[in-house]
Amino acid sequence: MPYSIQSTLQELLSNEQAKAVIEKHMPGASTHPDLPMAMHMTLQQISYYPEAVQAGLTQDKLQAIDAELKQLG
Repeated sequence: MPYSIQSTLQELLSNEQAKAVIEKHMPGASTHPDLPMAMHMTLQQISYYPEAVQAGLTQDKLQAIDAELKQLG
């Protein structure tokens, strides 16, 4: 299954390689207290929330995450 920022957080966190990419760019994301509310959202959708921007999820970072996720086999 190809991964991208269009994958849900649940899909990404269920794969160890994809989870590692998320943690690399957003340390602590997989244990964030609000995680259960976002599991069925994509990273693209999450990036529109002000809290995500405040946490450092910029468009540049989002594109870097997307590029790494797409390389996972």
